[in-house]
Amino acid sequence: MRIAVIGTGKVGGTIGRAWSRAGHAVTFGSRHPASDDAPGDTAATAASIPAALADADVVLLAVPARSVGELLAGNAPALDGKLVVDATNEIGAHDVNAAKQVAAAAPSARYARAFNMLGWENIADPFFGGVPADLFYSASGADRATVEQLISDVGLRPVYLGEDKQDILDGVLPLWATLVQARGGNRRVAFRILTD
Repeated sequence: MRIAVIGTGKVGGTIGRAWSRAGHAVTFGSRHPASDDAPGDTAATAASIPAALADADVVLLAVPARSVGELLAGNAPALDGKLVVDATNEIGAHDVNAAKQVAAAAPSARYARAFNMLGWENIADPFFGGVPADLFYSASGADRATVEQLISDVGLRPVYLGEDKQDILDGVLPLWATLVQARGGNRRVAFRILTD
């Protein structure tokens, strides 16, 4: 897949590099592409945000939630028809809803919510005792297989919550943060669903 990763910090950088290692064509959209080292030792590249979006099939939003409006103001038409995977962190930005902003600015974009419930360390190293952590996600049925592949390609086990379940998914991050605090700040905490 051709993927634009918008956001070159710990979350975006970690996921984008993992996708590049898995064989996807990843371009990091950056405000400073000439000096951005997000691609690291992978085949990923860095480009301006408009250039990264131009050829992408999938767009990962890995920016702070409060920055989504500004990003959409200049780039919303480039999202139309594309799968937008929203990994924004809404902690501290309770009045911001990226799903609604994307829907309003790019009504024909396809929306999925994923990669927002665990700290980046658990995406970089998703195995606990040799067992991959679960990653809950929400997407349309039509995009489910694609999102599951993208989650699997970073080493996590996808757990589908259904379509339009982003509000439920957003409740998992505060639970994760509470578990981190209860464990004295140890961020190596993740989830695993057990079924019979």
